[in-house]
Amino acid sequence: MKKNILMVVAAMVTAVILSGCGEKVKPGVQAVKREQVSGISVRTVTLAPIDEYYETSGTVRAKTVSTVASRMMGTITSVQVKEGDRVIAGQLLLTVDDSDTAMKVKGASEGHQETLRALEAARENRNLKEITWQRYKKLYDEKALSRQELDQIETQKKVAALDFERAQAAVNRVEAGVSEAKIYQGYARVKAPISGMVTGKKAETGSMAVPGMPLLTIEDTSAYRIEVNADEKLSGRIRPGMETRIRIEALAGEIKGVITDVVQSIDPASRSFLVKIALKNPVQPDKQPDSQRDENAYKQIHNQVYSGLYARVKIPVGRKDVLSVPKGAVVEKGQLTGVYTVNAANIITYRLVRIGNSADDSVEILTGLNPGDKIIVSGLDKAVDGGLAVIQQ
Repeated sequence: MKKNILMVVAAMVTAVILSGCGEKVKPGVQAVKREQVSGISVRTVTLAPIDEYYETSGTVRAKTVSTVASRMMGTITSVQVKEGDRVIAGQLLLTVDDSDTAMKVKGASEGHQETLRALEAARENRNLKEITWQRYKKLYDEKALSRQELDQIETQKKVAALDFERAQAAVNRVEAGVSEAKIYQGYARVKAPISGMVTGKKAETGSMAVPGMPLLTIEDTSAYRIEVNADEKLSGRIRPGMETRIRIEALAGEIKGVITDVVQSIDPASRSFLVKIALKNPVQPDKQPDSQRDENAYKQIHNQVYSGLYARVKIPVGRKDVLSVPKGAVVEKGQLTGVYTVNAANIITYRLVRIGNSADDSVEILTGLNPGDKIIVSGLDKAVDGGLAVIQQ
């Protein structure tokens, strides 16, 4: 039985072998048909110098912050503003009980009236003594009066003149006292020192105002800046006037900034120093420059800026040679980032790359490309991996 089964298997194997020898495969390489891709343009990748940036984080601060306090002690009788209100310079913010200062002003005013009456009396007495002296002088010239009598009248005239001067000085002193009392009474009306927004409020009606104790905080909303801490190794390399790139996480787009102050003092705890950056104008590298559009974009972004926002700042610290490609040439497929390359045979290949920093309309390529490689920079929507490129001249 086993012998019969083996014979059947052998016969089947022989039949298969004989049937396979019926047609022979010709030797050689079979041509691959590739899809032709037209309407694209390529660029050769080369090393190019770009700015090297130091990237750090910072916080948006108002350029001017005013802490408002009372200059007199007293009970707060009214508060005219709340947090978030916009105020203008000179606007009334709150009032303090001024009943005691009002009495001082009243007393000083009455004293002023009294000194004015005394001054008028002194003036009349001085004028009388002057007229009397002139009469006695005429009699003396006519030899009808002795020299001693004339000296007595002349002395009375001088005394009257001195009394008038003392009365005038008294009036000046009292007027100064009245002005001082009125100024002190004015401290009961606390006004805004600058225009801006009320961002802090510690004053409530009925609470006590103490000289120097903060009651309100006002921030000037017309100008903001970014404060960042830079690593100590960059000391001397960061200078006022340098332009920076700022991205505020809560807003869309980038803003240019210019360094205004560099505090040359290292914090021993963080080994860093403070850099202050003023906001300048927007950056839109993916579009053609348009000054009016940029100005409008800047105003729109600036109106949304307020203190405390988190910001990322790039500070140029030098230049280096890197491989860079246009931002539009980078194609993302899901979690993959790559570019379409074209080899010497014009075959298109999607090559994975790792990108680095971006500047203006280009992006740095860290790995995946070499100098001399050709990449597709336009017509990317037509590119097909493995296709045959018909390159536009």
